[in-house]
Amino acid sequence: MQKDHNQPHAEGSLPDVLMRVVTELHDVAYLIERIEPQLMSDDGAGADRIMVLQGIDLAVQKARGLAEFIDTITASIPDTCLVDVTTAVSLVKLADMKKALGSGILRHGHSQPLTKAAGDFEAF
Repeated sequence: MQKDHNQPHAEGSLPDVLMRVVTELHDVAYLIERIEPQLMSDDGAGADRIMVLQGIDLAVQKARGLAEFIDTITASIPDTCLVDVTTAVSLVKLADMKKALGSGILRHGHSQPLTKAAGDFEAF
């Protein structure tokens, strides 16, 4: 992929960038986890429903596992290691996530307020 020399560069320390990814992965796990009780409360517990719930649980575990993996290796990376996230951020489709990953601001907690309506939507 060629760089657009007219586009401003968003450079940040690699640990900060990775911690923003960790925050987004924790958000993904939390948001997926929030739908589990709704599926459990519906009538019926067929084999298909159980497989869906197991898939949701696996997705939550994988998102959290990736976040913990990145969090752990980030601790050993010096802050002097810089990366340009301009191209990577330009490929992110969700506006809130794009802003969070490109801002350089490390947030704690969830990036998407749970009382706010969802942002962009992509249907395959």
